[in-house]
Amino acid sequence: MSVKHAMLALLSRRPCTTYQLRKDFDLSTSQAWPLNIGQVSTTLQRLHRDGLVVRESGTDDDTSSPEPWRLTELGRAELNTWWHSPVLREHRGRDELVIKFSLAVLVPGVDVVGLVQRQRTAMQRMMHDVTRARREVAMNDLAARLVLDNYIFTIEAELRWLDSVEESVARASLPHEERVAVEIEPETVPGRRTR
Repeated sequence: MSVKHAMLALLSRRPCTTYQLRKDFDLSTSQAWPLNIGQVSTTLQRLHRDGLVVRESGTDDDTSSPEPWRLTELGRAELNTWWHSPVLREHRGRDELVIKFSLAVLVPGVDVVGLVQRQRTAMQRMMHDVTRARREVAMNDLAARLVLDNYIFTIEAELRWLDSVEESVARASLPHEERVAVEIEPETVPGRRTR
């Protein structure tokens, strides 16, 4: 996610100090994505440099000042463009887990099935924690519910992907003749997890 656009969105509601922006950001994400004050300050400095925000007093860009920040017209236009643009997962191929598994299948001696099992266990534990946190969120806290639901769906997708990795590794380890048979009847893959 773009911290830049998050700050612009929060400032579109009302002028805020650097500290209030960080607090509002934490509340909007149910503290699922912690943001430190340094990240907020650096982002505000860039936004100011680009003419997207100014101090309420219009004096300086010192991020430690208690003067609130506000959007400029250029900042409102940038935010409006962001609201109207879809979010694409452009760099999913750079995901550390994807790279880890793509390297593990190339490097001799790496226990790929063991990697899958450890990752699955960690993801199931995370699913348990996130699901518990989701149950504790108030019905009217829509922002927190959306963030936690996204985590749940992302974890579910990763667990399905891990099943697919395990199946692919099992299939690749079969002799050629058996691999051809498995491609015809995939439910015969040894070690395939059934739901």
